[in-house]
Amino acid sequence: MKFQRTLLGVAAFFLIVGGIVSSGVFGLNWKFFEKYIRFPNIPKQSVSLPGSENVRVVTEESVIIDVVDRMSPSVVTVGITKTRQLGDMLEINPFDPFAPFRRRPGPPAGGQKLEQDIGSGFIIGADGLIVTNKHVVADTAAKYRVITKDDKSYDVVKIYRDPGNDLAILKIVVTGLTPVELGDSNKIKVGQLAIAIGTALGEFRHTVTTGVISGVGRGITAGSPFEGYVERLDNVIQTDAAINPGNSGGPLLNSAGQVIGVNVAVSGDGQNIGFAIPINVIKDSLNNFNATGQFNRPFLGVRYKTVSRDVGILNDIPEGAYVIDVVAGSPAENAELKEGDIITKIGDVRLTGDNAELARVISKKKVGDSLTLSVWRDNKEQAINVTLGNQGE
Repeated sequence: MKFQRTLLGVAAFFLIVGGIVSSGVFGLNWKFFEKYIRFPNIPKQSVSLPGSENVRVVTEESVIIDVVDRMSPSVVTVGITKTRQLGDMLEINPFDPFAPFRRRPGPPAGGQKLEQDIGSGFIIGADGLIVTNKHVVADTAAKYRVITKDDKSYDVVKIYRDPGNDLAILKIVVTGLTPVELGDSNKIKVGQLAIAIGTALGEFRHTVTTGVISGVGRGITAGSPFEGYVERLDNVIQTDAAINPGNSGGPLLNSAGQVIGVNVAVSGDGQNIGFAIPINVIKDSLNNFNATGQFNRPFLGVRYKTVSRDVGILNDIPEGAYVIDVVAGSPAENAELKEGDIITKIGDVRLTGDNAELARVISKKKVGDSLTLSVWRDNKEQAINVTLGNQGE
């Protein structure tokens, strides 16, 4: 008991002395004692990791901000100006089972001028070359304009369309633009960061959305709600970065700010499912364009409807491509193809199954190829020889 009291007294003494010294009362402090007591000198040490002088912590947020700051000036909005006919109506055409609906125009005096932002694009040439989707500028009777990040508007003076890849190059009269940097879509990985920039809903310019690469090698049907146009695309990139109508033609970027795809469509059946054409597909078309000043694509020159097996059985006709229209001056017209013909074979390839689409089979040929078409006409099949032209001409 006595020992415990002694310990408590000693502890109380040191606490009182420590408080007096720390407060500096009576002129006492720790420096006063250093004159009479030598404390051991313990050197300070620091620990550094190997190579830490080159280590920089970068957050995802800073990466996205950096990419957007650098790339936004290279992203543009595509607008359309056209005259919409008032009073147009759809009516049933009972005599054409392959095109049961036709449009009946309204009165000539009922036109209304329509101006609308309908898509996006990005700059590939400082002298005014813009990449977008072909379906964004599909209306050959309309006029188009390009609006840059600084809200300057330029009329499109020339459009080069590549229907095989849903690609178009627009030409505007301007210099000093900032082109994008093209990446390598063969190196993208599922799960990597994806950034999309475009005019969402044809209203909100330079909208930025982010996500990841969700899948590659997808097949989709793409189009524009503003143009009422759809087509089949294969081997596209899937992303969960929000891509809305109006984003079509805008860039899909990686974390380095390189374009790895061209935004093309959004799934209407799901949420956060968007698609982009791989940039390497675009590179091939651009190389073709840079070498010739146009897109060289094999060209037959017909508008057609695909006759499926079920439709063929129902109408007692063969599967194939039912010719709706023959383009004037085209290889098809020169070969004397006619409306109502059904192309059933191209060479040894029958238009059925995976090869049911005439355009897909023709796209695998070359300009100048001579082909033998099997054509169903007057309830019998006959052979017609044709030489493919150049769609760019």
